[in-house]
Amino acid sequence: MTRRPSSSGDVLKLIREGASTRAELGRITGLSRPAVALRVSELMAHGLVGERSDGPSTGGRPPARLSFNAAGGAILVANLGRSRGQAAVCDLAGNVLAQDHVTPGLDALLDHWDALLDGLGRPPVRGAGIGVPDPVESGREEWDGVPVGPPIAARFGVPAFLENDVNIAALGEYESRYRREAGDLLFVKLSTGIGAALIMGGRIQRGALGAAGEIAHIPVSGGGGVTCRCGNRDCVEAVAGGAALLARSPAADLAELAGLAQAGDPATVTLVREAGRRVGEVIAAAVNLLNPAVVLLGGDLTAAYEPLVAGVREVVYRRGTTLATRGLRIEPSRLGDAAGLAGCAALVLDHVLAPEAVDALLRRRERV
Repeated sequence: MTRRPSSSGDVLKLIREGASTRAELGRITGLSRPAVALRVSELMAHGLVGERSDGPSTGGRPPARLSFNAAGGAILVANLGRSRGQAAVCDLAGNVLAQDHVTPGLDALLDHWDALLDGLGRPPVRGAGIGVPDPVESGREEWDGVPVGPPIAARFGVPAFLENDVNIAALGEYESRYRREAGDLLFVKLSTGIGAALIMGGRIQRGALGAAGEIAHIPVSGGGGVTCRCGNRDCVEAVAGGAALLARSPAADLAELAGLAQAGDPATVTLVREAGRRVGEVIAAAVNLLNPAVVLLGGDLTAAYEPLVAGVREVVYRRGTTLATRGLRIEPSRLGDAAGLAGCAALVLDHVLAPEAVDALLRRRERV
C-alpha cells in the first residue's frame, strides 16, 4: 500500500510541485488543519517555504499562498573534465548564482567553492555534486581513487554526490526540457572521446556497477583495423572520436575542425559525415534494444552538426526497426557546456530535497 504523504518533507515536496494553500495540503494529505499548520511553520522557520497574501478570494480574507523558497539555501556543483572544469553555486531551484572556471583537483575545487560562497555572503549550503570524466562505481564515490565525501563534509558539513560527466549532462538536458516530453532518452557525447548515458522512466540508468553507457569500445564496420587504446580494434571511439578525426585532418583542434565543416570544406564534411555513420551504427543498435523517444547528440563535435547528424540519421533510420524509429527524434544538445552544471544541480536537489532528507535535516536542527 502506498504511504500517504504526511511528514514535513512530504509537505515541502507537494509545495514544490504546486500545492499553494494550507487547505489544499490538507485535502491531499488528509492531515488536520493544526497538523498542516505545524508542518508549514516548521518549513518556514527553516527558510524552505515562503508565504504571501495575494491569493484569489471567494469572500472574506484571501488565503495565504505558500511557495518554495529557492533562496533558502545553496548547493555546490562542479563539472570537471580532464584539463578544465566549471564550479558554481546554485540556489535550491538549480539556478546558478555564481560560477567560475576551475582546474581539476579536489583541493582547488573546494577553495573555488569557498570563494564563490564568500562573494554571495555565505548562504547555508545543503549539498554538493560533482561530475567527472570517469565511470563512477556504484556505492564508491571516489575521484582518482580518493573519496570525495569526507573532505567536502569536513569543509562544508554537507553530503556530496559524484557522477559520471556524461550521465550528468544527460540529466541536465532531461530536466531542462524533456521531463514532460519523454521519459526515455539516449544522450551521446561526441568529443575527443565518445560516451553515452541513458535515462529511462525519468531516471539515469547506471547499470550494476555504474558502467552503463560505455559505448566507446563497441566495434564498428569499415574501421580499417585501427587499434584502440583499450587494445581492441575498430572501436567506435578509435574510428570516429574527435582524436581520431584530428589525426586525419589539418585542423589543430575540434573547434577548428568544426569550423572547416561549417564552412563546407569538402574533405572535412566527408570526414565528419563518415564519423556520423560509424557512430550511427552504435546508436542504431541502442535504439533497437532500448527504444528511446529521443537521441541527443552533445559534445564538441556537434559544432559540426549538419554533416555529423546526416551520417547518424542515415544509418539509424536504415538499421533501426520500423517501430523503434517511428517517432524517434535525433536532436542536438540545447544546453551545451551548461548541461553539466544543470545536471549536477538536479542530482543534488533530488537527494537533499527528498522528503526523507528534509525530515532528517529538520530533526538535526531541532537537536541543535
